[in-house]
Amino acid sequence: MQRITFMFKQFLREPLWFKILISTTLLIALIFSNSYFSNAPAYQGFSKLAAAIFFIAYGMKMRRNRTTAIILYAAAVICLYLAWHKFELMG
Repeated sequence: MQRITFMFKQFLREPLWFKILISTTLLIALIFSNSYFSNAPAYQGFSKLAAAIFFIAYGMKMRRNRTTAIILYAAAVICLYLAWHKFELMG
């Protein structure tokens, strides 16, 4: 519980543009990954792309902790690959 409290307090100290970026990408990723949008590959691709931006942003913030940053960057690469695959299915 202390770790969650620490992360929340750290989030509150971030600049406004970072809070907006993180909140928006997380919201887009959650909404477009909903089963309601499962028939449209474009929405699924946007969901993965938003998740990749989320992971990259937090990876850059956590770059002092190399292990955490590498894990977040790896998750971003996976999301980018999945987004590319979804967009490829459209065309």
